[in-house]
Amino acid sequence: MEIELRMLMEAIFLKYSYDFRDYTGASQKRRVLHAMAEMGCKTVSQLQSRVLHEPNAFSQLLQFLTIPVTEMFRDPSYYISLREHVMPVLGTYPSLKIWVAGCSTGEEVYSLAILLKEEGLLERSIIYATDINPQSLEKAKKGMFPLEHMRTYTANYQAAGGKRAFSDYYTAAYNAALFDRSLCENVTFADHSLATDSVFAETQFISCRNVMIYFNRKLQERALGLFHDSLCHRGFLGLGTKESIDFSSYGPKFEVLARRDRLFRKKS
Repeated sequence: MEIELRMLMEAIFLKYSYDFRDYTGASQKRRVLHAMAEMGCKTVSQLQSRVLHEPNAFSQLLQFLTIPVTEMFRDPSYYISLREHVMPVLGTYPSLKIWVAGCSTGEEVYSLAILLKEEGLLERSIIYATDINPQSLEKAKKGMFPLEHMRTYTANYQAAGGKRAFSDYYTAAYNAALFDRSLCENVTFADHSLATDSVFAETQFISCRNVMIYFNRKLQERALGLFHDSLCHRGFLGLGTKESIDFSSYGPKFEVLARRDRLFRKKS
């Protein structure tokens, strides 16, 4: 099966230019097996044949390969650290460019927008929200999330030092919460792959959380290189709680601001 998996990822890259070849094997295998079961394929080779000849099959498989696991204000202490360590410095810039890499369906984008609004920085910020999954980006643009999730999101927001009632930011209707459109007026949602694409802007802050855990060491190194090159002098980088730069060649090029919350600052 390992050979079939490698052939499938190579086929996807050659046919559609989506590069999953350096994603970690265990996660990749688990997601492909799930896709096979849902798509009625008995072997990886059968799945590969469908993907090569049926564009709709690839779109379906892409949803399994990029399963989003996210929520608003996830890991509240991260946002407290942003308020304490990052926002005061960002407030010294006349304008800001922020990159949310691997934004999935947008929960982190709206969380950061709320945080920036409460710190008086949203109006002078441009946020680049990128992902490789077009369907996830479309959901993110809509800013609509299940109403049943709001209790959890509200608790996260409060634990993250929220300054208002969380319900002030959305309108509830038809079992969904539609977030205030003003939050994403300065957000650019765009397709971007950390595996194949290059730096596209100079930024003051990059947040890429729980994305690199699915990358092997080679791809992690590439992604960190993109972040380092994109950040301005003394820019900030936020990663997920299980991610690290300690064993990367870029580790010495950053200083640690909050180790538990994986907040770093570029040295030069």
